[in-house]
Amino acid sequence: MGFDDADRRKGALIWGALITVYIVWGSTYLGIRIMIESMPPLISGAMRFLAAGLVLGLVLLLRRGPAAFRVTGKQVASAALVGVLLLTGGNGMVAVAEQHISSGLAALLVASVPLWLVIFRIAARDRPRLLTLTGVLVGFAGVAALSLTGGTGDSSTTGIVTILLASVSWSLGSWLSGKLPMPENPFTASTIEMLVGGVTMTAIGLAAGERLIVEDVTTRSWLALAYMILVGSLIGFTSYIWLLGNAPISLVSTYAYVNPVVAVILGALIVNEQVTAQMAAAGLIIVIGVALVVSTEGRRRPAPDRQEPALARTGDT
Repeated sequence: MGFDDADRRKGALIWGALITVYIVWGSTYLGIRIMIESMPPLISGAMRFLAAGLVLGLVLLLRRGPAAFRVTGKQVASAALVGVLLLTGGNGMVAVAEQHISSGLAALLVASVPLWLVIFRIAARDRPRLLTLTGVLVGFAGVAALSLTGGTGDSSTTGIVTILLASVSWSLGSWLSGKLPMPENPFTASTIEMLVGGVTMTAIGLAAGERLIVEDVTTRSWLALAYMILVGSLIGFTSYIWLLGNAPISLVSTYAYVNPVVAVILGALIVNEQVTAQMAAAGLIIVIGVALVVSTEGRRRPAPDRQEPALARTGDT
């Protein structure tokens, strides 16, 4: 009876954490949209990740002491490179793109990340299963449909190209994180990534002419920034890390096709973003393709490879 109770409790925790990741990471696209209403995209992203990185680093020091950051130079360099690809190239370009396209459309196109990961594997001479390749073809058909039609009439080519580049950058960073010598503790790796990504975003934002004019920032944008730091980066990320060690990867990976659905619904309900029949149909095709890839790969690998937890977005953005 005790084992049954323990199993039920663990099952409840798993589903609680999974629903948290579903909703929190799905909501980050809307959070970015509100944040950049009165803040520059790269500077606001830098503030988010520098704050989250400092908080996470401080928690690590308090709980584990200096030993948490005993890493080699190669590990630091690897984590820094992954941080630039994931956060500066991935999250940073998502924020830039959302100046031109809706948060729902951005989320649907970012959902293509698992498809790009398969492309990188093929380039490295890995041979995915036939069903995985089928999922890639189906998913990219949806990406092509969304990219060519824009999903909605007011979407810009600049925004769509930028979000696709963000997806490729995030995918490359995720793929390299399993190949490079990363810090053993994923929280240590993520602290380095967030701090390096935040510094890089600051430098690029300033070079691009971005300036934060505090008196122009609305309360709404400040609240969105606080939400992205505390809920998007810390609560969502911690839940994801816990899930990786306590739930089947095939179940954990379902966030990849639930997040965009949550993002589209929230964008439509809260900021009245337009959802056209074209956007819904193309988005459904992408989600089906990603579901095929994720479910097939989950069965193929019962235990995940060394992978970088998706901070943002993706998934966590």
